[in-house]
Amino acid sequence: MNDSRSVNPEVRDFVRSVEGALEAVWPDATAAPVADLEKLRAVAAQQGWFELGSAGAIDCLIAAEGILGERACPLPLADAYVASLLVPGLDLETGTVRPVVCVGRAAEALVPVEATHVIELDAIGPGARLLPVERSTPAPGLPVPDWSRVTVGTAEDLQVDPGLVEESIAVLRLASAARLGGACRRAHRLAVEHSTTRRQFGKAIGSFGAVQQRVATGQIDVLAHDALVEEATRSAMRGPATLACALAARHARDHAVDVLAGAQHTLGAIGYFDEHEVAWLFRFVHAEVSRLRSLEGAVAASYGLPTLLLAEGGGLPSLDLGERAERLRREIRELLDAHRREDGFDTEGVRAAAAAAGLFALSWPREHGGRAASLEEQVVLNEEMKYAGGPVDRAMSATMLIGHSLLRHGSAEQKADFLPLLREGRMAFCLGYSEPEAGSDLASLSTRAVREGDDWVIRGQKLWTTRAHTASHVWLAVRTDPEAQPRHAGITIFLVPMDTPGITVQQHRALSGEISCSVFYDDVRVPDTARVGEVNDGWRVITDALAAERVLMGGIAATLLGHFDALLREVRGRRDIDPVAVDRLGSVAARLQAARVLVVKATRAMDGDEARILGPVSAVLSGHLAEEFGRTALDLLGPEAVLEGRYEAMLRLAPMYVIGGGTNDIQRGIIARAMGLPR
Repeated sequence: MNDSRSVNPEVRDFVRSVEGALEAVWPDATAAPVADLEKLRAVAAQQGWFELGSAGAIDCLIAAEGILGERACPLPLADAYVASLLVPGLDLETGTVRPVVCVGRAAEALVPVEATHVIELDAIGPGARLLPVERSTPAPGLPVPDWSRVTVGTAEDLQVDPGLVEESIAVLRLASAARLGGACRRAHRLAVEHSTTRRQFGKAIGSFGAVQQRVATGQIDVLAHDALVEEATRSAMRGPATLACALAARHARDHAVDVLAGAQHTLGAIGYFDEHEVAWLFRFVHAEVSRLRSLEGAVAASYGLPTLLLAEGGGLPSLDLGERAERLRREIRELLDAHRREDGFDTEGVRAAAAAAGLFALSWPREHGGRAASLEEQVVLNEEMKYAGGPVDRAMSATMLIGHSLLRHGSAEQKADFLPLLREGRMAFCLGYSEPEAGSDLASLSTRAVREGDDWVIRGQKLWTTRAHTASHVWLAVRTDPEAQPRHAGITIFLVPMDTPGITVQQHRALSGEISCSVFYDDVRVPDTARVGEVNDGWRVITDALAAERVLMGGIAATLLGHFDALLREVRGRRDIDPVAVDRLGSVAARLQAARVLVVKATRAMDGDEARILGPVSAVLSGHLAEEFGRTALDLLGPEAVLEGRYEAMLRLAPMYVIGGGTNDIQRGIIARAMGLPR
């Protein structure tokens, strides 16, 4: 499980010091009813935790808040951080002044800790006031330690720049998201560990399908949330990050309780009693979500997520992939603009220009006509083409999926025949993987190839072969050793012309309108020169394309981003839209931004546990998001959205994102096993 908080050595050292201090005072969430918060406050003051605001160390603050969340500890670090922004010179270090921040009216406010002052933020004004606490009354309930209800005295208006109020709200949002992320991460980790050791009916409960699906769903939400918090923290270190922090907070508001509930369901009765951390994390998460909802309500009119998105020029924040990648982004946009027509694109013009610019072979070595591009540049190419609906999707897929494998495993003759076609975007291929009994379980394929002299004879059937009716060649996976163990060991890849005698194509129209085919192979004779790679080594040829597949995964998120921006343009300025549906835009936006960040992480994580998890995580998240987006568009636009156009087409295509390339249920099983759950 990934728990990467920062690669910055200074932050890493700070994290270790915080963890060390907490180990002695507040070691885990079960300490909530008995730990000495005053002692911890003294330690924090001694170690300079309350000086993070004056140092502008937002990365240290967010890392610390995550650790506090893991332990259900309400130490008000973010409040001190904001106080130092708004009221420089407050005596925070000695504990003489203990401020808490309240967005909205401070009279009779509920605060999570003992305080001497309340800083009242007015998000609409905007402005701020400092009020002394005159009386504090314990307010027992779900949170432990108890919250307090405070009565405040005469207010002192603070002279603050409106930008500081906006920054303060962003910090409070991000800190809350980090606390919730820490609590959920800890609860989820405990549930995963429990699922590998707890035995029922003679085996570990983690082998049960329902548990695997639930644990994998929790993992997706945890990784998505961590990605949003990390991205928002990076943005905040560069400058104003109002939108990025709002996205992280919205994801926390939407999913933290679900992650906690999933962990508790996996733990069963064990997590229901006070001896277990999750019982106290339960209290903490629900209380923190209620505070976050209150904050979001108070800022809705000025800094609410839908408000920010629907403002003129609003939309999701861009992801900085480096100067080289951003330079390429500008190049691709200029190329597309040059061939844009009123009804779309000049397809042949885009293809020719992209080929001349070396875009189809972008990541290939220069000796093969490529540009030796970085992964970030490959992500940008795929993003921009998908976002714009560029008309060269098939050519790009061919280059990425076939080109990479041919470069590694193709013969000299195959490279001479096919690499030029791929570079020019002229390779019309289809993928011959799925079968009646081998959809997501590719290792179970049964289409056979039997050696006869210098030829192979292929018999079998493939299903759901997209574009087979217009393909010149099929990238075909067949079984050449039916006795091989493990099952995937007996697979070989062939690149076969579709006009070879014995191949019959039967067309089917999908819900999306796309043509996908059943392809029958009846004694199809192909020469051994059509084989790609070694006999029975096809699994390696297939998996070598995984890097390209991770780049292609980003196509769903990029396509959705194009539709999302179009939806914002249609909704912006309208007054007849259901406010509940408008609020759902925020939920879609947070998930979409998480998908975009995770795709970049998945692309960069080429090896190890993180790579095995991030790919399917991105696929599942993007697939479900496509369905959610389609339904949200219909709710926002009403009957107009079901007429022919981008939104009804997106809705019809959405199920394919959940089914294609291995169903989401299968992908969650892969995630669960990558986390150590048994088969």
